[in-house]
Amino acid sequence: MVLPIVKYGMPVLRQKGARVESVTPVIKKLIADMFETMHAHKGVGLAAQQVGLPVQVMVIDVRDVTDRPSSLEVGGKPAKVEEYMPLVLINPKVTAVGQPATGPEGCLSFPEIYADITRPEVVDVKALDREGNPLEFRCGGLLARAVQHETDHLHGILFIDRMDKKTKEDLRPELELLQAEAKALLKSG
Repeated sequence: MVLPIVKYGMPVLRQKGARVESVTPVIKKLIADMFETMHAHKGVGLAAQQVGLPVQVMVIDVRDVTDRPSSLEVGGKPAKVEEYMPLVLINPKVTAVGQPATGPEGCLSFPEIYADITRPEVVDVKALDREGNPLEFRCGGLLARAVQHETDHLHGILFIDRMDKKTKEDLRPELELLQAEAKALLKSG
């Protein structure tokens, strides 16, 4: 089922996600709905907060992006990214191992807003997969950027928090409009 995307200004986007203690049928349904929602909106990543649930679950699928490569190492050996997509990460722990790199980002919770964001180019990831099994890998490029962006969501951090002051100031009218729409929606119940 395609779920509504929570837009900037809604309080749930600032909530730190609760750890998932077990992969229940409810969590499995959430994951399936999140994939359907992400693909319907042509996204490459989606965090549970973006569909209104503050839990540490994210989905990622970078297969359709051909102009921004991704790299993946599993067990210290290169792996084919597409063989691990679509990807589910539950309770992820992300450690920076690469140099900072600046690149474009967007966010489904911020429609039509894009900015260059600086993040580590390569990260190590430890998480649980969709079945609750441990998963460890190193990734780079777009996959690393997506993992970090969605992990931020799981901790109530938004990509605007990572923007430089000038970029954020330039985007102020669009951000204020999104906040006003969120306030109106909250008021109407």
